[in-house]
Amino acid sequence: MLEALFLLVAGLIGGALNSLAGGGSFIVFPALLFVGVPPVIANASNTYAAMPGYVSGAVGYWHAMAGHKDKLVLYGVVAAVFGYIGAELLLVVSDEQFSLVVPWLMLFAVLLFAFGNQINAFVAAQGGGRRGMKTLGTTLLLAFLAGVCIYGGFFNAGLGILLLAFLATAGMSDIHAMNGLKLYVSSIVAIVAVARFALSGSIDWYHGSIALVGVVTGGYVAARNAHRIPSRWIRVAVIIYGVFMTGYFFWGAYL
Repeated sequence: MLEALFLLVAGLIGGALNSLAGGGSFIVFPALLFVGVPPVIANASNTYAAMPGYVSGAVGYWHAMAGHKDKLVLYGVVAAVFGYIGAELLLVVSDEQFSLVVPWLMLFAVLLFAFGNQINAFVAAQGGGRRGMKTLGTTLLLAFLAGVCIYGGFFNAGLGILLLAFLATAGMSDIHAMNGLKLYVSSIVAIVAVARFALSGSIDWYHGSIALVGVVTGGYVAARNAHRIPSRWIRVAVIIYGVFMTGYFFWGAYL
């Protein structure tokens, strides 16, 4: 009962963070580990818990993507194929191997979260609108997207920031359209990954579903009250917590 309450609260906080500033996986994934879910299954269950938020967010931004419908099929195919590859990669590593990788993934995700705005601004400035597409070439851009989707299928945290960096590189500047496409691609990566995890029996449905209920509820409540809370304070708190958790995982894996 206590662990169910713990996961529900973690889901509520994680869902609220996703709505307000991002970084909900920094809460939900460790919470699943703390209640005894093995690392690989905890990661898969975290993706399952995050999936409804991606889908509902993509639906909410659908109107903002109207001018970019020509990208949906191509991006969707890349997301499905390479998200599946990322999920497949997760399933071939053992819990012991994944435990050694987790601290580095967490560190990468925390750095992305902390410096994501600067990274996206730099990439957008270098891209220079459509010039970015001409300079890098369609093939290189799609390779970038493929790599991001593999990462997302393997480890969910930080996916949104990487996708925003990709979209900026592709020459986009409308943040609403970018957020919509980010959530659209994230949804497909998550759906494909969760389907693969489910077929392999790698999702803890009980613990994952408790977290999912919390994530959905927390995201909805936070979205309705977002204007009341300064997002900057939340970002700072998430970064501090993320650094602490990264240190904890390094300590557990290597010391």
